[in-house]
Amino acid sequence: MLGDKDNIAAIATPPGKGGIGIIRISGPDALPLAASLFSKSADPEKKGMKPGDFISHRMYHGYIRTAGGRVVDEVLLVCMKSPRSYTCEDVVEIQAHSGPAVLRKILELLMAKGVRLAEPGEFTRRAFLNGRIDLTRAEAVMDIIEAGSADASEAAAAQVRGELKQQIEMIREKLLQIQSETAAAIDFPEDTGEEIRTERILKEIKEHVCPPLETLLQRYEDAHVLREGLRLTIAGKPNVGKSSLMNRLLRKERAIVTPVPGTTRDMIEENLLIRGISIVLTDTAGVHDSDDPVEKIGIERSRERIQQADLILFMTDTGSPVTKEDHAVFSAIGSKPLIWIRNKSDLKNAGAEAEIPKAWAHLPRITISALQNRGTDKLRDLIAETVLRSSGKEKAAGTVIPNLRHKQALEKSLTAVKTAVEGMENELPFELISIDLQDALDFLGEIIGLTVKEDVLDRIFSNFCIGK
Repeated sequence: MLGDKDNIAAIATPPGKGGIGIIRISGPDALPLAASLFSKSADPEKKGMKPGDFISHRMYHGYIRTAGGRVVDEVLLVCMKSPRSYTCEDVVEIQAHSGPAVLRKILELLMAKGVRLAEPGEFTRRAFLNGRIDLTRAEAVMDIIEAGSADASEAAAAQVRGELKQQIEMIREKLLQIQSETAAAIDFPEDTGEEIRTERILKEIKEHVCPPLETLLQRYEDAHVLREGLRLTIAGKPNVGKSSLMNRLLRKERAIVTPVPGTTRDMIEENLLIRGISIVLTDTAGVHDSDDPVEKIGIERSRERIQQADLILFMTDTGSPVTKEDHAVFSAIGSKPLIWIRNKSDLKNAGAEAEIPKAWAHLPRITISALQNRGTDKLRDLIAETVLRSSGKEKAAGTVIPNLRHKQALEKSLTAVKTAVEGMENELPFELISIDLQDALDFLGEIIGLTVKEDVLDRIFSNFCIGK
């Protein structure tokens, strides 16, 4: 990471042609830099502006000019003086026309004056380092940008408001109080009876630390699909219609469909929305026995993707007897949630009801024709209903949903707390208990950025776009 006192700039809007393109500048010299390029439209003599002329959070209309006075573009310019800005530094945003050549020219003029091109996520990283936002709110900025549904956006907005930080800080405050008691027990053991102190600390942990940690972890399990998207995998034997179904759900020809079994040899993955729910849909190779080495690799990957999925669309042929291959696929699915899709209802023998295995009688099922696009709308409704029922949307709406990094830190913190509880119940010295409690505090500190390591920050902010 380069020095935080550098002046940085970047194009903050997506590439391509459009009505507006924004260049963002942040750093100690943001105002002098803007003044050196900008002249107000109400300045007929083109004298330009001085840094002290800018009033914070006021919009100015004018022109960006080269050193020779040539107009590059007509723009709107706004400055936000420290600390009342996104980065807590002086920030200037230049709103120009969104032509790639125009934006590139303005950026070149700034770089010629010593401005450095911002790294991915560097503006938000500065906001974090300067204390404007904690790490959970910084991550939520990217969640809002990448939100694929209204529910995901709502969950991210709750985190931007600092709700997760507040909950983590409440748990940390309770742990700090408990830690201070253990310190007192170590330094002044004669003041209070050991047994009385241990009972009180155990009660505090079991009532005020473990339950909120477990609640946050359960929220992730219940509703992570709202943040990350549902991992939906189509599974079945070869030539059962998996690729045809994928094309119908996507409403485009994404997968190759032929009468030849085994056409799909690798996973095909696409994103889509079903009734407002963000879906990551995967079409897999047919699961069956094969001597083809390439096909065997595809089948093994299919089994792996099945295990990673949140919901399986398990496909069989309508009217045909359940085969050994069908049972093999069902076995590979295991205890994963699934919808049984009986495809090819358009065939002549589809009216003949095949015998349903007893183990499958309770499965949610639907009969469709992927070829003729019959029943696929009802399937969409069934998918949405299944997801909302299992994801706890009603419970999760309006509340924060930890991401995977948060979940892992919460798990480590809870493990450390439970180790401390076990140690107290086994009458271990408070010196050892204190170590476990400190570990629990440190893991919670990682979530909001108090104890996070530099390489973790690098990994988080490298996923941001340049300009944010």
